[in-house]
Amino acid sequence: MPVSQLHVIGRYSGASPEDAPLHQLGSDQWEKARTRAARRARDAAAELLNLYARRAARTGHAFGFAARDYEAFADGFAFEETPDQRAAIHAVVQDMVSGKPMDRLVCGDVGFGKTEVALRAAFVAVADGKQVAILTPTTLLAEQHFQTFCDRFAELPVKLVELSRFRSAKESRAAVADINAGRVDIVIGTHKLLSSDVKFPRLGPVIIDEEHRFGVRQKEALKALRAEVDVLTLTATPIPRTLAMSLEGIRDFSVIATAPQKRLAIKTFVRHESEGTIREALLRELKRGGRAYFLHNEVETIENRRARLAELVPEARIAVAHGQMPERELERVMRDFHQQRFNVLLCTTIIETGIDVPTANTIVMHRADRFGLAQLHQLRGRVGRSHHQAYAYLLIPDESAITRDAAKRLDAIQAMEELGSGFYLAMHDLEIRGAGEVLGESQSGDMQEVGFALYADMLNEAVRSLKAGREPDLSAPLAATVEIKLHVPALLPADYCHDVHERLTLYKRMANCGTADALDTLREELVDRFGKLPEAARALVETHRLRIASQPLGISRIDAAAEAIVLQFVPDPPIEPAAIIRFIQSRRDVKLAGPDRLRFTLSTPDLDSRLQRIREILAGLRGKAATA
Repeated sequence: MPVSQLHVIGRYSGASPEDAPLHQLGSDQWEKARTRAARRARDAAAELLNLYARRAARTGHAFGFAARDYEAFADGFAFEETPDQRAAIHAVVQDMVSGKPMDRLVCGDVGFGKTEVALRAAFVAVADGKQVAILTPTTLLAEQHFQTFCDRFAELPVKLVELSRFRSAKESRAAVADINAGRVDIVIGTHKLLSSDVKFPRLGPVIIDEEHRFGVRQKEALKALRAEVDVLTLTATPIPRTLAMSLEGIRDFSVIATAPQKRLAIKTFVRHESEGTIREALLRELKRGGRAYFLHNEVETIENRRARLAELVPEARIAVAHGQMPERELERVMRDFHQQRFNVLLCTTIIETGIDVPTANTIVMHRADRFGLAQLHQLRGRVGRSHHQAYAYLLIPDESAITRDAAKRLDAIQAMEELGSGFYLAMHDLEIRGAGEVLGESQSGDMQEVGFALYADMLNEAVRSLKAGREPDLSAPLAATVEIKLHVPALLPADYCHDVHERLTLYKRMANCGTADALDTLREELVDRFGKLPEAARALVETHRLRIASQPLGISRIDAAAEAIVLQFVPDPPIEPAAIIRFIQSRRDVKLAGPDRLRFTLSTPDLDSRLQRIREILAGLRGKAATA
C-alpha cells in the first residue's frame, strides 16, 4: 500500500528522450553529475550577481517623457496597435523613464510589430538628447531599418546614419566621425557598431535585433555593454539560452503574441523535391500576380539552379541575390524586387531577416532539412506579411536521407504554422538542443547532464544563497523538500483521475506550490474537474500543506504513526535552539530523540487526528520562534 512520502520528480528537458543521460541506480553517477552542475550553477550565479551589482551600482538614466510629443510620434504608426504590442511598448517606456538600467527582451513573431517598439524607444531617447545604437545581424536588415526609421523621423530634426557594407569606405569614415562628435542621433548598423573606433559621447539605449544571429565574440561584447547602458533586444525566435534566462527572470521579458488584423497563418508543406512541386508552387503565386522566393543556399550552384528554374517555369522573371555579390548590385536587386521588376527571387539565406515585401507570398526552400528551427521560422516569415494567404514549401530529399533531429525540426515547423508560434518554436528548440550555459560560451555541458529545469532551480538556489551571503551547498544543491510520512495512502487514484500523464502533471504542480493559497487554488481545480476528493487525494493535498508549513521552521522530516510523531530538523535550522528548548519545556509529551529530532508520544488513530496534532505542534514551534 502506498504511503504518504513526498519525493519531487521533475521532467527532464535538455536532450531528446533517446539521448537523455541515464544513471545507474545504486551508483554515485547521479550525485557526481548533480554536484558538477551545482558547481557550474554557483559560478554562473556569481557572474550573474556581479553583472547585476555593476548595473545596480550605476545610476540608470531616467529619460524625460514629453507626453504630447510622444503621442504625435505614435500617431505616425500606420496600423492599430495590438494589445500585446501596446503592453510591450508601455513596459519599455516605463523601463526608460524609471531610471532603472534596462535589459529587456521583446519576443514577437515575424511581422508582429517589434520594430515599432524600437521606434518608440528611440524617440524617447532622442527627445531626451541621447544617441541610439541599433544593431542588426545583416546588411539587408540594417538597410531596411534605416529606411523605416528615416520615414518615421522624416519630420523631426533627427540625424540618422547607417553603418554597413552598403556604404562606401568614405561614407563609413564620415559617419564614424559624426558619431564620435555627437552629431548623429540614431545609428543603424551591423557588428561594425561594436568596433573600437566607434565611441558614442552620449549613448542612450542599444537596440539589438535578432540577437541569435550574432556570434559568441559579439555576444560577449554585448554582455559587457549590458552593465553600462540600457539594452533592448528584439527577436522572433530567441536562442535557448536567451529564452531560458528570460523565463528564469534573469532578464525582463515581453511577448507580442497577438497577430495584426487580417493576418493569415502561413500554410506550410514538407514535400519531396520534384519539378512538379516546384512548378506548381511558383505558378500558383505568379498567376495571382504575386511574387515568390526560391531559397537555394549554395552560391557555387545557384546559377545552375537559375537555368533549371527558367526552363521549368518560363513564365517567371528571375533575379539572383546572395551575400557574395558586390554591395551595389545586391542593393539594386533588392530594390528591383521591391518595385516588382521581376517576380521570382532566387536567393540564399541572406533574406533571413529584415526583408519585408508584402506582395511576396510564396517561399520554396531547397534542402530545408539543413536549416535550424529558428532559421526555418525566420525564412518562412519572409512571406505572409499582408492579408493574402501565404505558402511555404519545405523541400527535402528522400526521408531516409535526413537526420532524426532534422525530421523533428520539420515536424515542429509544420505543426506550428499558427500565427505567433515563434515563441513556442523557441521552446521546442530549447528541448531539442538544450539550453546551454546561461552565461558562458558553451551551448551544452553540465546543464545537459541534469536537464534544464533542475539546472535552472540550482541557479536560482545559488543566486539566493549568494545574495544572503552564504556559500551554496554543493553536496545538496537544492533545498531538500520535507519528507513526510503519515502512514496512510496519499495519491491521486486512477479511478479519480484516469489519465496517467495528467496525474503526473498534477503531482508536479502540487510539488511546485510554494504557498497555502496556491495549494488551495489547485485543490479547488481538482474538485471542479474530477469531483469530491477521495481520502487518498485529500491525504496528498494535506501532506503538501504540511510541507509548506514545515519548510520555514527548518524541518526536514515528519514521521507520524498511530502512537508517536517524530520531527527531524535540518543542520543549523532557522529556528533558535533556545526556542526549541522552551517549546520542549512547555509540553509533557515531547522529548529529544537525538541532536536533531523531537519525539511526541501521542495517540493519533486516524488521518484527521494526525493532521490536527501536527498542525498544533508546528503552530507551537512558530509561536516560540516568534517570541525568541
